[in-house]
Amino acid sequence: MTGLGALGFASPALLWGLLALPILWVLLRAVPPAPIRRLFPGVALLLGLADETQQADRTPWWLLLLRMAALAAAIIGFAGPVLNPEVKTRGAGPLLIVADASWASARDWPRRAERIGAALAEAALAGRPVALLSLTDPPPARLVFQPAAALAEALPGLQPQPWEPAAADWPALLPEGQFDTLWLSDGLARESRGDLLAALQARGTLHVAEPEGLVLALRPATYADGALRITALRSGPADAAEVVAIGLDPNGVERDLARVTAAFGTDSAAEAVFDLPPELRNRVTRFEIAGSRSAGAVALTDDAVKRRKVALIAPGAAREGLELLAPTHYLIRALEPSADLIEATLEDALLTSPDVIILADVAEIAAPDRLAEWIEEGGLLVRFAGPRLAAADSAGDPLLPVRLRAGGRSVGGTMSWGTPRALAPFPEAGPFAGLPIPPDVTVRAQVLAEPGPDLPARTIAALADGTPLVTRAAFGQGAVVLFHVTANAEWSSLPLSGLFVQMLDRLAVSARRAAPERGDLAGATWVAERVLDGFGDLADAGSVAGVPGDRLAAATPGPDLPPGLYAAGERRVALNVLTPDRVLARAIWPAGVTVEGANAPRETPLKGAILTLALAALLADILATLAVSGRLRGVRAGAMVLVLALTFAPQTRAEMAEDRAILAAGNVVLAHVITGDAEVDRIAAAGLAGLSGVLTLRTTVEPAPPMALDLEADDLALFTLLYWPVTETQPAPSPTAYARLNRYLRGGGMILFDTRDADIAGFGTATGTGRRLQALAAPLDIPPLEPLPPDHVLTRTFYLLQDFPGRHTGRGLWVEAAPPDAERAEGMPFRNLNDGVTPVVIGGNDWAGAWATDARGLPMFPVGRGLSGERQRELAYRFGVNLVMHVLTGNYKSDQVHVPALLERLGQ
Repeated sequence: MTGLGALGFASPALLWGLLALPILWVLLRAVPPAPIRRLFPGVALLLGLADETQQADRTPWWLLLLRMAALAAAIIGFAGPVLNPEVKTRGAGPLLIVADASWASARDWPRRAERIGAALAEAALAGRPVALLSLTDPPPARLVFQPAAALAEALPGLQPQPWEPAAADWPALLPEGQFDTLWLSDGLARESRGDLLAALQARGTLHVAEPEGLVLALRPATYADGALRITALRSGPADAAEVVAIGLDPNGVERDLARVTAAFGTDSAAEAVFDLPPELRNRVTRFEIAGSRSAGAVALTDDAVKRRKVALIAPGAAREGLELLAPTHYLIRALEPSADLIEATLEDALLTSPDVIILADVAEIAAPDRLAEWIEEGGLLVRFAGPRLAAADSAGDPLLPVRLRAGGRSVGGTMSWGTPRALAPFPEAGPFAGLPIPPDVTVRAQVLAEPGPDLPARTIAALADGTPLVTRAAFGQGAVVLFHVTANAEWSSLPLSGLFVQMLDRLAVSARRAAPERGDLAGATWVAERVLDGFGDLADAGSVAGVPGDRLAAATPGPDLPPGLYAAGERRVALNVLTPDRVLARAIWPAGVTVEGANAPRETPLKGAILTLALAALLADILATLAVSGRLRGVRAGAMVLVLALTFAPQTRAEMAEDRAILAAGNVVLAHVITGDAEVDRIAAAGLAGLSGVLTLRTTVEPAPPMALDLEADDLALFTLLYWPVTETQPAPSPTAYARLNRYLRGGGMILFDTRDADIAGFGTATGTGRRLQALAAPLDIPPLEPLPPDHVLTRTFYLLQDFPGRHTGRGLWVEAAPPDAERAEGMPFRNLNDGVTPVVIGGNDWAGAWATDARGLPMFPVGRGLSGERQRELAYRFGVNLVMHVLTGNYKSDQVHVPALLERLGQ
């Protein structure tokens, strides 16, 4: 493409036609020739007569200029003018293609791969050798140039990685000699690229391709002030980012648990606060930025934000003034900042389903069978010794990891020394490996374990003389841990030290600190359970090797340490892409570096506009020619001007609204309310299109294409069903629109409100979209509502249904409450509800997401897993069919005449 400054031409050779314009000017001036003037006396007889046909002796100069301009515009238009054409790298020497290929490149990776492919194709045509360098996957040795065709075959293997560009000696890895460089940047500023940038500029011309738009990312989540807090970052202008908390529901199905909008304002960082109940908070496995597909837009959670529910059981309450001697005093001080504590009886504590139960010197267990069942199902029981346990007979207590020795050298089965004993180094294979032992931690007394063949294997901490201090044994899917000392400072100084908190942390009794230190992770090999790819998708770790704790504590993801969830025993640590202090900034390139993309004006084709201008000039020439010849007069002139005006006049808003009204009035049309969120509106339109297709295939209803409904302008009475997806930020309609909505509801219309939050709080009251629904629906004349009863007509208008899933499962559907006199006739399973149609249906299962199909008719979003997911999508379609049939036929299927057929179908 040849360019003239900011203007380029696809076919510049056509511009030579402009040189013919002066010749055309001369020809138009010479033809027709000027008339010769002759004196003829008889002409006097013609004076006063009107000549309806006139012809100028010469074409006026302004008309010639108009024709010349029209022809010039046509020539320029066919030459393919482009404003701000993209500059493509051309040359004859070697070409090096550098790709950041980081997590920030994943959001538009197909375009980057297409750009690399185009550069390889151009190099192949020019015969240029090419080398490809991925900064997130450094080569082991110096690069060498290859034929472009060879690299094109390996291009599909190039993928973005979930970490930053690696640190390497880049000048030593670059090919030898001079070459040009095409650098595909991810758009983020990094101090580490300075050496590479200088080396590339010294080798030849550098051209940078940078993406459009901004980069969004998440820092690791933290827990503070009773809520989960996560910080969203941006690299460019953005008003807000929607952060989604994702976790497992009670059925083990992953779903969106909560959504919070983080508003940036003038800052580059914004905090999203998730105030969730403990049961829901502990289910969160990761946070994501909605609509952003990259590993940086995902923040995994671990033990730092999963506050465990710990039940503390003690034999009796401490007397006033003696709190320091209470068995649970130091436990409360150690666990209160990082766990939810429950102080109750053992029977009451088991009803709350705690994660950990701690028995402080409890010898007799009130409900041993129930406690044993709880442990076998995965619970952790931690017991502390004391005078009561020492005096009890351990032979009859099955909930101990080892048998305790009866008697001994002291009363109650304890052993005392003249000199307190220190702790021995923790075993390398135990949970306390690597923890430093303070020299002032000593033990004065303890209960002794009965020697046995399994005692060494169950000892996870011991004294300097080898006496077991902490023992552990597996019990079903859970475990029982015994501290052979008291939980207070009566027998040892362990509860007074920071080591006590660290030991509880290692046993997964409490949540660890948000930023683990090297000592917290040292001494253990951490094995990856699931890892992130560059696009932010979680996958099984596969053959990823285990890493030592000090390497994991560095929190720097790389090829040898991919981001993901790492485990060591009962502990889980999330390694995220971004560190807690990471900031995002747009890359700034030095002067002299050509940048295409975000820092360059967008390429704009001008061919259509200039050809339209040429056509307009030719039409104006026609009018001007008729005017000069005297043929443009009166009504004919007005008609001609009107025809030309209608030719170029765009369709008015009123005409468009009239066309929509005619289409809606003559067909069944499903409409969705415009929310202002482009993505939600797109999904709603695709969902109604998918449902319309199912209706056409399965029923006699053949809906027209769905419409986006403007509550302020469109006539609501023309639409069969309104689908209203609720977002947290959508504005409320005007009072006039509410008045029209109320008339629509009173006239028999139906609105399906969808909060898309799975109704996790029941009627959506605790979610952002649920609260927004309450605000939006408050001015509407909605009758009393009730959960959908089993015999409601919606369960049988077309299909027999009892569940109404969308992308989420659940039967939480609310409809108009049945009248008080709607009684079931004797012998009939259904009530007679033959008066009216429920004006509103409220739920949160995201039906549009389950119905949505793309242009090829394929589902746009996954639903569930495998065959069960397809069954769930089928039920979602059936619910949509029932809903539309209910609107169209009313409560027809509640007539008792249908009961025999329904009973036969139900097998009753």
